Amino acid sequence: MTKKQKKMLYRIIAATVLVIIASFLPVKGYAQLAVFLVPYLVIGYDILKKAGLGIWHKQVFDECFLMAIATVGAFALGEYREGTAVMLFYQIGELFQSYAVGKSRKNIADLMDIRPDSANLLVDGEVEEVDPDDVEIGSLILVKPGEKVPIDGIIREGNATLNTSALTGESLPREVGVGDSVISGCVNMSGVLTIETTKEFGDSTVSKILELVENSSMKKSRSENFITRFAKYYTPAVCGLALGVAVVPPVVRILMGNSPFWGQWVIRALTMLVISCPCALVISIPLSFFGGIGGASAKGILVKGSNYLELLSKTKYLVCDKTGTLTKGVFEVTSYHPVEGVSKEELLETAALCECFSNHPISKSLKAAYGKDIDGERLTEVEEIGGHGVTAKIDGVTCAAGNEKLMKKLGVEIISTDEVGTQIHVVKDGTYQGLLMISDAVKPGAKEAIVNLKRNGVNKVIMLTGDSKKAADAVAKELGVDEVRSELLPADKVTIVEALLAQKDKGECLAFVGDGINDAPVLSRADIGIAMGALGSDAAIEAADIVLMDDDPAKIATAMGISRKTLAIVKQNIWFALIVKFACLALGAVGFVNMWWAIFADVGVMVLAVLNATRTLLYKK
Repeated sequence: MTKKQKKMLYRIIAATVLVIIASFLPVKGYAQLAVFLVPYLVIGYDILKKAGLGIWHKQVFDECFLMAIATVGAFALGEYREGTAVMLFYQIGELFQSYAVGKSRKNIADLMDIRPDSANLLVDGEVEEVDPDDVEIGSLILVKPGEKVPIDGIIREGNATLNTSALTGESLPREVGVGDSVISGCVNMSGVLTIETTKEFGDSTVSKILELVENSSMKKSRSENFITRFAKYYTPAVCGLALGVAVVPPVVRILMGNSPFWGQWVIRALTMLVISCPCALVISIPLSFFGGIGGASAKGILVKGSNYLELLSKTKYLVCDKTGTLTKGVFEVTSYHPVEGVSKEELLETAALCECFSNHPISKSLKAAYGKDIDGERLTEVEEIGGHGVTAKIDGVTCAAGNEKLMKKLGVEIISTDEVGTQIHVVKDGTYQGLLMISDAVKPGAKEAIVNLKRNGVNKVIMLTGDSKKAADAVAKELGVDEVRSELLPADKVTIVEALLAQKDKGECLAFVGDGINDAPVLSRADIGIAMGALGSDAAIEAADIVLMDDDPAKIATAMGISRKTLAIVKQNIWFALIVKFACLALGAVGFVNMWWAIFADVGVMVLAVLNATRTLLYKK
């Protein structure tokens, strides 16, 4: 509890004690007014001050003005106890609201607690603790176990395990060593790292993430804008209605020759003013979106504004890039087809040794699959034949690894397969050993992600790619994609997305998911641009409306789930507040609701709405 909240608690306790004492004192008239005025001013002086300042600045119609008019009116009619009680319970509600809002903001702040407090700068072999803002590009910093990486950079010394959960939402640690790039916000779990900084602190990943989350409230959703406009017209309208209730019926009674009962109708009007406070809507709706954005951030999903969070719940068309989005975007060995008498390990070793001196992506994938240190002294007479493959002598034995063209050149008969990908055939001492399939593998969980997207309301998933038709069709079939367009240029993707935008209904949204770099034009053109695999990518963070801090396609469905839950809570709060308020306003106008019910209609609804809004932080699949 903050100092301000503690001060309010003491005021509430003091005012409650004074009201109890005043209720039992045998005083009447001005003496009774005086004894109730003391607790009233103790608990309500700040509300009266705010109401006065609002009138002075011509910003009259807010909750402070309504509470001031209602309670001062009650005192004017001699309802001292009710007037003091209304102010007391209003402040109790404000305290609960302040505590709930503060707790939710603290939860969000804890979830995004990735900003480093300092950096260990290496100067002439000595370590100086400095502000991260003071570290220049190219400086060497030391990161010890348990510390956050303060600035993006490249490891020059040391090996460690990094916890990236604050950025990606995933608990799986990452092993790093010399030459690896690291981004700020990760926690060093083991080992001492010496890092050469590649960015200033203000441009580093952690700063950009925090800036996005902090600025997300600037882009309001339609629900928030509606509530702002609604409150602007609603409060003056209710004040006019209350004035009519206070004046019109007594005047009518006078014209009919009856007693006007001014006090009865004024009390009803004051009760309506207490009921009418729109703070439950004005506070809980933005808080719901803030909680949704904070909850998404904790799962490695950055949403740049509540407007995008709202649009995400209306997404019916999801257009995906293939490479790097649904597939890993890197070549790897996906299957082995050795001939009889040759093991998979022997086949791979021969291919990896042949390709060990090549920097071609296929060669790199073979060496990565082999996973062992290669002794270059075992190789002689290495020859790389462009567009064909490599020939070499391994331990004095002539070997070759390459495509079908190389095999024809060598006069070797081969086997084949219908699998989609690049075939690498292997020959050893003139004898065919078999083939390895190399392809851009589908990401684990990509198929399940497509299923979950459709469960979350997506009607059609479309895959766009510049890859060949055969490769694209194979991936689409494996994943269950509804439609696939292949062999496209970036401009073709924009044309297709524009055509889809023209076809969809008015209330539907189209989201495009890409790597955030090559697909920037399409990301900008879609209703919502979602960047995949954007860990540390400045281009992705700038281009997209929503950024997934890892390359897991399942996060798209998670983001949609958070969006739908947030919108559901927003709608619950809107309908609950409006139904209760309008029902109590109607009952108050005819005298069936007194000040105590009015307090519930205002303070009770506000507290319940705020507590409901905090549920947006607790999304589970």
